[in-house]
Amino acid sequence: MKRFIIFIFAFALIFESFSQEQKITNSDIRQSVASSFSAIYQEIMQHPGRITVDSTALNDRKKSIELFAGLSLSYMPMREETVKRLYDSVRYYLPTDKKKFAIRIVTDGREISELIPNIHRRQTKKDKSRIIAHKVKTPLITNVSAPVQHFEQGLTNNHIALWQSHGWYYEQKLSRWEWQRARIFQTVEDLYTQSYVVPFLVPMLENAGANVLLPRERDYNTHEIIIDNNGSSRGAEYTEQNAREQWQNTSSPGFANPKKFYVDGENPFRMGTARQIKAITKGNESAITWTPDIPEKGIYGVYVSYQTLPNSTDDALYRVYHAGGQTDFSVNQQMGGGTWIFLGSFLFDQGKNHRIVLTNKTRKAGRIVTADAVKIGGGMGNIARMPHPEGFEEENTKSSDRLADKQKLRPAVSFEPEISGYPRYTEGSRYWLQWAGAPDSIYNRSESKNDYTDDYQSRGFWVNYLAGGSSVLPREQGLHIPVDLAFAFHSDAGTTLNDSIIGTLGIYMTHHNDEHFENGRSRWASRDLTDLIMDEIVSDIRREFEPNWTRRHMWNRSYSEARVPNVPTMLLELLSHQNLADMRYGLDPTFRFTVSRAIYKGMLKFIAGQYNRPYVVQPLPVQQFSAAFTGETEIELKWEETPDAAEPTAKAQQYIIYTRIGDGGFDKGTPVDKNVYRLRIEKDKIYRFKVAAVNGGGQSFPSEILSVCRKSDEKGVALIVNGFTRVSAPFSFSSSDGIAGFVGRIDNGVPYLSEHQFIGQMHEFRRVIPWMDDDASGFGDSDANYETTPIAGNTFDYPYIHGQSFAKAGYSFVSSSAQAIAQNAVRLDDYRVIDWILGKQREWTVARGAMPPKYKTFSPVEQQLIAEYCKRGGNMIVSGAFVGTDLWDNPFATENDRKWAQETLKFKWRNNYGAVTGNIKSVASPFASLQGSYKYYNELNSESYVVENPDAVEPAGKNAYTVFRYSENNLSAGTLYNGDAYSTCVLGFPIESVKEQAKRDELLKGILQAMGL
Repeated sequence: MKRFIIFIFAFALIFESFSQEQKITNSDIRQSVASSFSAIYQEIMQHPGRITVDSTALNDRKKSIELFAGLSLSYMPMREETVKRLYDSVRYYLPTDKKKFAIRIVTDGREISELIPNIHRRQTKKDKSRIIAHKVKTPLITNVSAPVQHFEQGLTNNHIALWQSHGWYYEQKLSRWEWQRARIFQTVEDLYTQSYVVPFLVPMLENAGANVLLPRERDYNTHEIIIDNNGSSRGAEYTEQNAREQWQNTSSPGFANPKKFYVDGENPFRMGTARQIKAITKGNESAITWTPDIPEKGIYGVYVSYQTLPNSTDDALYRVYHAGGQTDFSVNQQMGGGTWIFLGSFLFDQGKNHRIVLTNKTRKAGRIVTADAVKIGGGMGNIARMPHPEGFEEENTKSSDRLADKQKLRPAVSFEPEISGYPRYTEGSRYWLQWAGAPDSIYNRSESKNDYTDDYQSRGFWVNYLAGGSSVLPREQGLHIPVDLAFAFHSDAGTTLNDSIIGTLGIYMTHHNDEHFENGRSRWASRDLTDLIMDEIVSDIRREFEPNWTRRHMWNRSYSEARVPNVPTMLLELLSHQNLADMRYGLDPTFRFTVSRAIYKGMLKFIAGQYNRPYVVQPLPVQQFSAAFTGETEIELKWEETPDAAEPTAKAQQYIIYTRIGDGGFDKGTPVDKNVYRLRIEKDKIYRFKVAAVNGGGQSFPSEILSVCRKSDEKGVALIVNGFTRVSAPFSFSSSDGIAGFVGRIDNGVPYLSEHQFIGQMHEFRRVIPWMDDDASGFGDSDANYETTPIAGNTFDYPYIHGQSFAKAGYSFVSSSAQAIAQNAVRLDDYRVIDWILGKQREWTVARGAMPPKYKTFSPVEQQLIAEYCKRGGNMIVSGAFVGTDLWDNPFATENDRKWAQETLKFKWRNNYGAVTGNIKSVASPFASLQGSYKYYNELNSESYVVENPDAVEPAGKNAYTVFRYSENNLSAGTLYNGDAYSTCVLGFPIESVKEQAKRDELLKGILQAMGL
């Protein structure tokens, strides 16, 4: 409202000055219109800025006026209503005799209505030259085992190339491997942008049906098993089965892995042979089987390779046998030959229990099926580098390079090729592309003199290599993949001293090749893509996290990653990784989910406009999930759809239930039409379930994981409640004395599933310390001792961990989300004991707290339900690192919270720093069954989320006792109340954080016995 008043006041002043003078000059028009444009700019962008009108051209004879505005006007998103306002503002300032003149406003060489994205044009004619729709009958990969294979209102048949900024690279002048950016705020851009792309953005796009291609390794597993006809990893086996048709060598070289490492010019996809066979439609099939010897149980990515020949089939059938069963993929071998093609990630057991099989049976006989190597796992870097003998001849702007100019390599120094020593997922594109068989003209642009420039330049040329031979680049050599768009994900540089937001910048490039792609279509499609993605990001962040999030410019500039690809391309600078205010949001997993979903929505809407088809946004994950027995061996799963207030199309139309038995993998899923599902189970087996919502646009992320088990000779039925829903950034602060930052010692936060972008704790908290070099980044400088260690987070799978202990103790159990309890979707009285999991749940705000806090341990409704359950004779086990802190030492806690804890759960809080060494011991109490000592995860690790500061809790009232103490200081670690009506056990440490399943079994069994259960 304030902006609007200022805007009108400015108009009134200018209007008054014009009414006093009959004749105006071009200078008057420019000044007045520029003022008006700037006011509109600031209103729309919510960002200070000044727009200039550089020149005007009035033509009285043609009754026309043209205004040529500065580039700042082109930085704005243009919509039809914005264009109308801009034209109305010009007409408003014209004298009466010129108000009917034809007006034309130009910026960046374009009339402003031409800057409206096609999808937002209602009255404005669409620009057909920027519509690029490829005719794709069969995409590169189709998961034919998926319950839903096609999303006609999503991204089925579309191919997207994207990448996560920089990576670990070889610095020639310093003769060392290093990051391309500084270690700052507990991360580095080379890994940080990956924390959006790999866990969130790529799955969202794939859940919508897209094929997504990356020029960096996407699998975090550091093991790598190669299985090939020319030699395999130790223990792995390659076998062929011949029937009527016989496998034989192709006429061109194929993959082999004869070396421990590779130097420049060595292409493993030219070092071996590949196999081929004629396809059949009926009769006995021939097959190739790749059998890995898995070194340890875990999730592994599976890649296949093959060759694209003139008569290749478009439906080669690959069967992946994994711990969850069998998943089949149809691969279009008419594209993508001669590189690694990613099929998916799967749980594999240790040893030779699984395999990948390719047959020659297809829909059309006579075509050719080819086969080459299979790669399982991401592995470690195997590209070796050394300084170029000639040194650098190209400019490199990194400070470390400028420093190295003073440290010229001495001729007497002898260098040997050196591999990175880091997991392949950390490395830059340059090295993955060599390992993936790309020609050296793609990744070695500097002729081995500058890996830094090679890395960022290679990505655009890789996009064109993918698309070569398709309708994107029909006259070029390549992999024939019709790429729809490319996307570069970066975090910009820059700082503020007042904790304001740097914000989001978008970059595209049209002023190249006469503003056309090689196939003749308009490069202005890249602005449409950039505008749509920027819109989604900024609006979603402002709504969900920070109303003052800054929308920066859309630059039309010649950055290599925006200029080189011959497809619509956006380079995103999401935020500043050097600015604390940005990174207080940027380290939060919920923020990264929201941003990734915004990017996915922008891409979806752009592609829908390109193909002139309606779009539907995939649903959000379901909520209020619960599981209950409805019979001796029957269970009922229930859940509710999660509405998306910002996306009316994101409604669930059906659901998919995924089932996992014991330690096996999840199955391929069962589609259901309603939000209730009943099924039979076998006694004494532990089942796990998760649910995904589905609509015409795709599939949601999965729900939390619930678990059930019916024991043959049960002692009773327990309800396990998952109250641990928190994911968050580490604790951060900003003080007026110039000290600020992230403090993991207080709370490292909670990653979503696991985190691979954390490099080490922040150690420089003084704002005044300047950046000097990437090795001395000043304020925010961080350690590097964790940068190749995955950090475990919230797996949302804790009912299974607790359930194993209940089953061991002879109890049947079911489980539920706390949200379902709060909605009265579960009858608490049906259960003899309730085990309430809190983990690291605590009421928490994101960054400066612009939005309400989340993750309270016990809501008022839950407190009331638990109190009533206990009064009726129920029994409660509660464990969590902040079980007392959240109700006492919390600015949002109330006196009622504390009263409830003492009167119902019979405990009180002592402090939030119960221990640091991770050791607990039982102590003398009336309960003989509570004996032993335990260890919990007190340091960051890859197995379990860390408990830095468990609560010290003490008994409250009669019949309540301390039963556990922290070994280092004898503070009370757990209490047990055994009253006449009910019993409670409250632990200041989470049960699931206790090391070793056998010790958790022992702990829970002792608690149940002490409670008389």
